[in-house]
Amino acid sequence: MKPIAPQDRRIANIHTASFKPFVYPDGVALGDAVLQLDDNRELGTGFHVYRMPPGMTTRGHRHNGDEQFLILEGELHESDGTILRTGDMVFYRDGTEHNSYTPNGCLLAVHIAAPETPVE
Repeated sequence: MKPIAPQDRRIANIHTASFKPFVYPDGVALGDAVLQLDDNRELGTGFHVYRMPPGMTTRGHRHNGDEQFLILEGELHESDGTILRTGDMVFYRDGTEHNSYTPNGCLLAVHIAAPETPVE
């Protein structure tokens, strides 16, 4: 096997790496942030680590493709009343609509196929 070229591998530690603020298409930023190594994809799509600060509520949105996530730290309250905790792995089917709230902040490993569509 040949060695891996430096330009073909990226490594980041979720506890020490810099996260990029997530900004919605209309320019609104709510304090959430993303760590994503694949810069060929739109920020917040594909595989990434997503951080929500304490007290944050995401905007209501519809998924354009399936979403899967694993809660690495914290707790997430879903709009239907479901409470997700560290270690919970979640799958949302394409077309699902929801929003999420975290009382004390949370960290998630996420895979999402495409940007979400806002819903009111």
